[in-house]
Amino acid sequence: MEILKVSSKSAPNSVAGAISGVIRDQGAVEVQAVGAGAANQAIKAIAIARGYLAPIGVDLICTPAFANIMIGDDTRTAISLICEPR
Repeated sequence: MEILKVSSKSAPNSVAGAISGVIRDQGAVEVQAVGAGAANQAIKAIAIARGYLAPIGVDLICTPAFANIMIGDDTRTAISLICEPR
């Protein structure tokens, strides 16, 4: 499953396009965000992606979880949002 990493500076429309493309091609995508700002942008992007995918009959759902990721030499906790069609 492809992993998309979102930052607080990510443009939600661009991330939504990436989510929609991966869903069309592979059927599922994991969106990772570290921090409140990044999580905000990720949630907005998923809401926009639902609108992009609805006209082609895809009802996008996401399952939240925690993930431990390495950033440099530090281990950080990220929000992982697994997105897939219902």
